Amino acid sequence: MRQFVIGLTALVLGLGSLPAAAQQARPVNIVALGDSLTAGYGLGPGDAFPVKLQAALRAKGHDVTIQNAGVSGDTSSGGLERLDWAVGEGVDAVILELGANDALRGIDPAVTRRNLDAIIGRLKEKRIAVLLTGMLAPPNMGSAFATAFNPIFPELAAKHGVLFDPFFLEGVAADASLNLSDGMHPNARGVDAVVRRILPKVEELIAEVRSRRGG
Repeated sequence: MRQFVIGLTALVLGLGSLPAAAQQARPVNIVALGDSLTAGYGLGPGDAFPVKLQAALRAKGHDVTIQNAGVSGDTSSGGLERLDWAVGEGVDAVILELGANDALRGIDPAVTRRNLDAIIGRLKEKRIAVLLTGMLAPPNMGSAFATAFNPIFPELAAKHGVLFDPFFLEGVAADASLNLSDGMHPNARGVDAVVRRILPKVEELIAEVRSRRGG
């Protein structure tokens, strides 16, 4: 009888571990929530940032799907308004790339801060991992605007304890060979450069998701 109870207990424990194992094996579902830099403005469908990032991650053996939730011209206000339908059920992580249009339009940095703060807060409530990508104010906006705008991203990352990439266009901005003729949006080679640079941070994001799943 004792052996039967031990065997039955082991069976129940074993069955209980199956859902966790299945959960761990499930692909990591990431949403890239952003503006034209995410959407792939001026590029072919296969050259957008989420597409190339997904390909690079899969080439390294990561079972991951990245949804392109970039909307050209979007601001942090727009991102907050569409958050619930852009980031639906089953999403594990979000790459948050918003703020460039806020700066270009001279929107009050306090508004940008409030919107991004709300977005990150709501994602954390849903236990969705976040990688916040930073943006810098254009020089023509002046030093006072930059002083108010630039600290938004590192300060929010620290406040919420989320992964942080200081500047999405690092190494690409102002390089004519890596941008379209408008001088603001990366061309296909520029997207490649962004992907190569941000890849380790996204791998950290994936590791965070896997860790939350229990292994």
